[in-house]
Amino acid sequence: MEIVFLVVAMILVGLLVAALAPKIFKGEAPYGIRADYIASVIAAVVVGFLDWYLIPMIIDSESLKYLGVALEPGLSSLLVLWLMRKAKS
Repeated sequence: MEIVFLVVAMILVGLLVAALAPKIFKGEAPYGIRADYIASVIAAVVVGFLDWYLIPMIIDSESLKYLGVALEPGLSSLLVLWLMRKAKS
């Protein structure tokens, strides 16, 4: 059940970041808004899974695992969208 919640939460984070990207980066999406949504969701889900499974292997801390899952997927989605904009220019 945790996995389903994790996937749904990361998809929502990716969608939220993609929706806010034009306001954050002050411009149009270079590859289109659909590409922003797809890249943002993929980045959020991949980083969310990595945080969920790798942080406990490195450090035995539940609170750090939840903190990583809460912060890093959104930040990684922003990074991917920024890299997409830099690659196009």
